[in-house]
Amino acid sequence: MPPSPSRVGRPQLSILADICTSMIQIKQIHAQMIVTSRISDHFAASRLLSFCALSDSGDLNYAKKVFENIQDPNIFMWNTLIRALANSACPNQAVFQYIQMRRCGISSNEHTFPSLLKGCCSSCSIETCKQVHSHVLKFGLELDFRVVNGLVRGYCVSNYLSDARKLFDEFPGRNLSIWTSMITGYAQNFCANEALLLFDLMLAEGFEPNGPTIASVLSASARSGCLDLGEKIHAFMLERGIEMGVILGTALVHMYAKNGAISMAKKLFDSMYEKNVATWNAMLCGLASNGLTEEAIDLFRKLKKEHIEPNDATFVGVLSACCHAGLIDVGHEIFHSMKEVYGIEPKIEHYGCMVDLLGRGGKLVEAEELIKEMTWKADVVILGALLAACKNHGNIEIAERMAKKILVLEPNTHMVYVVLCNIYAEAGQWQDVSRIRKVMKAGNLKKTPGWSLVDGNN
Repeated sequence: MPPSPSRVGRPQLSILADICTSMIQIKQIHAQMIVTSRISDHFAASRLLSFCALSDSGDLNYAKKVFENIQDPNIFMWNTLIRALANSACPNQAVFQYIQMRRCGISSNEHTFPSLLKGCCSSCSIETCKQVHSHVLKFGLELDFRVVNGLVRGYCVSNYLSDARKLFDEFPGRNLSIWTSMITGYAQNFCANEALLLFDLMLAEGFEPNGPTIASVLSASARSGCLDLGEKIHAFMLERGIEMGVILGTALVHMYAKNGAISMAKKLFDSMYEKNVATWNAMLCGLASNGLTEEAIDLFRKLKKEHIEPNDATFVGVLSACCHAGLIDVGHEIFHSMKEVYGIEPKIEHYGCMVDLLGRGGKLVEAEELIKEMTWKADVVILGALLAACKNHGNIEIAERMAKKILVLEPNTHMVYVVLCNIYAEAGQWQDVSRIRKVMKAGNLKKTPGWSLVDGNN
């Protein structure tokens, strides 16, 4: 335990900030820095800021307050806060922080842009990416591999693969990270052939993919449905004798399951000597998404017997399985065990599964009550699921309430009116059908994509 801040001299305060383990300790040091005027020392203030912004025990909101009260913060401090914001739940705030930095006349350096570009990737904005690229050129950092890697990722996320590839091809200092970013970018954008060709070219140029590279490409293969690329990576691992530990084994199980190769996923899962909760989740969610609901629920029971602690993702998988199998009682039991047994507060995804499960089973009143009890604000997916169930079960009263809620969130949603028309027509309420059609015509409403849940049979 560090000594009490009140008993140390001014030079020692910045050292203490480096060895702190909690915000309680750092706040005591912060108070002493203010009392002794040490806070005006940029080195000491930067150590304080680093702990608050970047430490696992830190507090980003407190870091922002510390930063705001530092007189003339230097580039290290700006970079620290930009990095913390880029890694936060709101990474696009890093961009706004950078804009503020430039307004203050602070010049960027090679440490600024990697974090800034990570924040840009979250917004998928090509305009932002291009503006940052222009600043990279302005500050003469176009040959820094970390900056170029961030730009390649940014262009890939924005689906501007030609810009990413141009940067990649023209950069003389390509390393494994940049190869990985470009291959992953192709895979994420469903360009399987390009990803395969570039992977072969990487090997031909003497670059051996390591564990993080393999895991990254496998993850991209899973998200984009590039089974050929995933199989190529797996074959490479076997050929090179790369050990399939927990991380790579889980990535392979996830990749095969997401691509519908469930037999291979099960074979790999069963062969793994060591598994963590992510491995179990990959297999469980894979079984559920491939229609093997009973196997998914059995695997959840086995997980509990193995004393593996489930997490949020585990419950999404097993509740999804219950939903597709129509197991209302089992779903109820599992849903309530989240908080009562495991201390996990249900999130909107879990409520969505339960509303869908209850709706499919005709328990529409119970589903509506569950929506009212939610600590989260219901989105159009949850409301749409119940609206779809109302269509299937002919419940006009609840359907009208759900439709009103959806239209508050998305006023021009065409499919809400279509579903209401169908419900009214099936009930023989032709005046209401005519009224809804007039509203649609007056509003010039067109079909809105992304409303498959309103089908009710998915």
